[in-house]
Order: sequence, then C-alpha cells, then structure tokens
Amino acid sequence: MERPFFLDSIARSFKVNPVVALLGPRQCGKTRLARDFVKEKVPSLFREVTYFDLERESDLAKLEPKMLALESLRGLVVMDEVQRLPRLFEALRVLVDRRPLPARFLILGSASRDLIRQSSETLAGRISYLELTPFQGTEIQPAMLSKLWFRGGFPRSFLAADVESSIEWRQEYTATYLERDLPSLGIQIPAATLRRFWMMLAHYHAQIFNASEIGGAMGLSHHTVQRYLDILSGTFMVRVLQPWSENVGKRQVKAPKIFFRDSGILHTLLGVSSEKDLRLHPKVGASWEGFAVEEVIRASHVRSEDCFFWATHNRAELDLFVLKDGRRLGFEVKYTDAPRITRSMRIALEDLKLDQLTIVFPGKERFPLEDHVEAVGLQALIVQENRQRLAELGSAEPLLRTIPRRRPKTS
Repeated sequence: MERPFFLDSIARSFKVNPVVALLGPRQCGKTRLARDFVKEKVPSLFREVTYFDLERESDLAKLEPKMLALESLRGLVVMDEVQRLPRLFEALRVLVDRRPLPARFLILGSASRDLIRQSSETLAGRISYLELTPFQGTEIQPAMLSKLWFRGGFPRSFLAADVESSIEWRQEYTATYLERDLPSLGIQIPAATLRRFWMMLAHYHAQIFNASEIGGAMGLSHHTVQRYLDILSGTFMVRVLQPWSENVGKRQVKAPKIFFRDSGILHTLLGVSSEKDLRLHPKVGASWEGFAVEEVIRASHVRSEDCFFWATHNRAELDLFVLKDGRRLGFEVKYTDAPRITRSMRIALEDLKLDQLTIVFPGKERFPLEDHVEAVGLQALIVQENRQRLAELGSAEPLLRTIPRRRPKTS
C-alpha cells in the first residue's frame, strides 16, 4: 500500500533537520514506508543510501564498538529499530554537526521520544519527529470505515483476507508485544501481569483513569499502575488525554481519560469476534467514541500536546478540546443517528469560549444546529480532510491504494 502523505512529510522534514525520526508502534508500516521513501524520493534528494536493521546481529556488529562505520557514509542512512541501541544518538550528534554535512539519517523506532529519552536530549535542535500511525480514515475509501473500526488500522489486520485471519493476527501481535517487544526496550515486567493490566484497561476505555481503583483490584500501588500506563502510552498502544483546566469557578476533573489508540486491539482484548457482535456489545459506544476521537485528532493534524478533554464534577463535559491555530475547537462524540445539542454541550460552549463545537456521529451528512455548532458524520469529516490532503499533494488519486503485483517475465 502506498502512503504518499507520509512520504512527503519525511521529505519536508529533511529540509529542516539532518535527522528524521519516524516513530510508531511495531508492524504499523515504518519499514515499508522507509523503503518506499528510498525508492520514490531518494533519487531526487540523495545519491547514496545505506540501510541498517538493528534487529539483525550482523548489522549491530557493524556499529560496534564506536560506530566508526558511520563516519564514512554519504547520502541517506536508514536505521531501523533504533531503540535497541540507545547510545547511537550520541554518535549521531557528532556526525550531524560536521560541516559540510555528508549524510542525513532516517531513524525508525517503535517507542515514543519519551521512552527514547536520549534522542530528545542529545539531538535537540537536530531532529524532526514524525509519528506513523496504522492506517487511518483519511487514507481509505469512505465505504471501508466500518471495517477500519472493527479491524483497526494495523496493515496485516486491516488487509487480512478474512475476519478470522485478522483476529488471529491481532492475538499474535498482543502476545508478541508483551513477550518480546517490551523486553527489547529493557522493560522487565512479567508478561502475565501486564496482560492482566492491559485487559483491565480495556474496560476503562473512554473513561477517567483511576490508578488507585485499578491498583486495588490488582494488588498494586497506584505508582506501579501509573508506570504500566506510561509504558502502554509510550509504545503507542494507549492515548492518555489530559484534562483541561479553565478558570470557571467550578470543580473540574483533574485525572486523565484513556483511549486505546487502535480499535482492533481493543476489540481483541474485549473478545469481540465480528462487526455484528461489536454493535451488540455493551462497550460499543465507548469503542466508537475512542475510534472517532483518534480519527479526529489524526485528521486535524494537531499535536497530542494540544489535545485535551474537559469535565466538571457537575457532569458537564467535552470529549475532545483542541487548540489549533489560536482557535478553541470542541468535539463531542455521539453514537447516534440523531445528534442534538445537550445542556452539557451548552455549558462547554460557554465556559470554554469555543470558536466551534462539532458533534461527531456515525454518518455521511453534516448540518448546522446553532451558531458555532455543527453535526458532522465521521465519514463526512474524513472525506473533507482527505480532499485537503489530496490538494496538498496535488493529486486526485486515493491516498492509500494497492500496488499492482508485477507478473513474472516468461522466457
């Protein structure tokens, strides 16, 4: 599958900094995107390309003991799974400070910059960060949105030949994540303990996070529970939406709200086995809320640091509060085919001084409800953002399309 928007983002980032970090969960397509970048963009940007896969012992050996192998390289250097070699960042700082600059570096990692602390500390002012997500709504045909919700966006889950294969892949993915991926980051927590926490967290999806309550149920301190949440957040499994505090003279909720970032992983942990079962599941509303919130954040091109939720102890709340270009934008998600303005929304509109309030619901239509209040079907919102991305790329083609398989030549 081609993802030209991300390819263009990498090329633009190299105009700003000599190091570009492409971060995202394992199996979201980082390696494939890097290879596509080398194939499509490199001929016009770089003359030479060198590739290191740090999961291969042979490639790790090439960089030992002092990474002298990097000093003579020119053009573009691609380094996959950089979290396996944290001290790499100190070497990169020395290399990119040379003048003239002989090489630029595209580094791929399966952990956030908060977990790869050395990158943000050592390469400050020299590195651009891009987050590659699994497939998102703006990259697919609108009619496939329901499939994306149920299966999630991980390529091998979304593109699986049938539902059973998709579910099996997700089950294997969660096991590998706990048993191999986290230990490779130096996180030594028993897989069974973290799996229990992960499954319990699935029932808190789209709810206020209560570390003490979960800790009490698991026999753990709230500090330990918070650490577990930080790990899931730092590896792109969970979104921690921080509360917004406004000077409104009301008691406001100060704990964060949590969402599984991939709806397919959530459904696996909940044991949902079909789209029909999903629509009958007690968590269907919470599942759709998380899916819609994640899609709105991705489609809006806003940083995670600019996204919040808001709630008071008098039960006024707003699912998503976004600061963008000096504007205050509110989003309320409703799993209904007849969205309407509620008292809670009016309070949020007034107290937060929103420039625009959007009620996101399952559907294709969009229509105004009042001044500064609009109901927008998620499919309509995604179609609009898709058109904007296509305009940026100067293309009229779908952003995500299958690359035809080449037939082997016959003699």
